[in-house]
Amino acid sequence: MERFLRICGRGGYVTMAVLSVVISVVSYRFVPLGVTQAMEHMAHNLDGNALALYAHIGGAPLALAVMPFQFWAGLRLRRPVVHRWLGRVYVAAIFVSGVAGLQLAFHTTAGSFAGTGFGLLAVVWIATTATGLAFAVRRDFARHKAWMLRSAALTFAAVTLRLYLGIAMAFDADFETAYSLIAWACWVPNALAVEVYLRFFRAAGGRHGAGIAVAN
Repeated sequence: MERFLRICGRGGYVTMAVLSVVISVVSYRFVPLGVTQAMEHMAHNLDGNALALYAHIGGAPLALAVMPFQFWAGLRLRRPVVHRWLGRVYVAAIFVSGVAGLQLAFHTTAGSFAGTGFGLLAVVWIATTATGLAFAVRRDFARHKAWMLRSAALTFAAVTLRLYLGIAMAFDADFETAYSLIAWACWVPNALAVEVYLRFFRAAGGRHGAGIAVAN
């Protein structure tokens, strides 16, 4: 069983890392293409809410790109200074993007159901990350790791959102209906999955552990 969990863990990590980096890079397509062409469904924010828009779409992919490296045990053990600095970048990117995302949620054109889903995601994303940071500062690394795993699950919502949108488009679903549902589906299952892991599987896989350190 331990060997099976180790193999599954490595496979899951590689999959998560590849998807996170690819989606992060693709998310910056607005730089050469412009928001209107690259993210048409968010372009309405350019009129009066551009600062929050650029803060969100600039910060979230950065957090997503950094996140997999923080779960790389070799980097964490052999290059702790790099690990800590990447942790600081990760936390800062989430605070900037999360606050901006909360503001954007109030201005979404997808309706109040979607806006509430994205707004709660922003609040919980910031809260879990801030809690993980607080435990790192207190050098309570066991709780720090647990809360940063929760944070990472919410960061990964950027990937699951796009996967679900792709599936919805493949089945020719109504975009507005699908988008409203995905505003919740992109992060609630992620959050539940990490709670199941922490409760039932962490003891078995913890010796291969993962965490994000931001304190000296």
